[in-house]
Amino acid sequence: MESLINPNVAYLLLVSGTLLVVMAIFSPGTGLLELGALFLLVLAGWQVYNLPFNLWALVILAVGVIPFIVAVRKSKKLVYLVVAIASVVIGSSFLFQGETWWQPAVNPILALAVSILAGMYLWIATTKVLEADQREPAHDPGRLIGQLGEAKTDISDEGSVQVAGELWSARSEQTIPNGTTVRVLSREGLTLLVEQAS
Repeated sequence: MESLINPNVAYLLLVSGTLLVVMAIFSPGTGLLELGALFLLVLAGWQVYNLPFNLWALVILAVGVIPFIVAVRKSKKLVYLVVAIASVVIGSSFLFQGETWWQPAVNPILALAVSILAGMYLWIATTKVLEADQREPAHDPGRLIGQLGEAKTDISDEGSVQVAGELWSARSEQTIPNGTTVRVLSREGLTLLVEQAS
């Protein structure tokens, strides 16, 4: 059991669990990432409980969550992301006590390699998510309003129209014969309200 309690192992579990949490935030739904993150963080917590640790480094790790949330959810400014990555790197590297308070118990080469990889992953994943969030949707049904299309069936209470290269369910207050040019007035869910174009 003593061989399992190792600052290097605890460090890897902590960083891996943190990265899985970030992945779960960015792609929720399956539950697998959440379970994996929980498992790794519980193991890391057990290691932290059984190893001497620096309280100041744990505080840096905990406080580092705030700029990450601000970067992703609120301001979308990358300076907050830099602060969050720095807090993860510093807090996790110095979490376990070495011979002195400023000396980490984690192997410096391991800490450097993991810090570079984890920092790059956090930077790339977060910036890509922020870019995707700011991008306009490729398909906006609201843009169909006012466009012309063609009735593919007779339309009254229901029917089909071809608008912007796509087939849509449609309805009209007046009967529109098949093959007629129509104009989109509004959208109700996935059904377009159309009128015969003059």
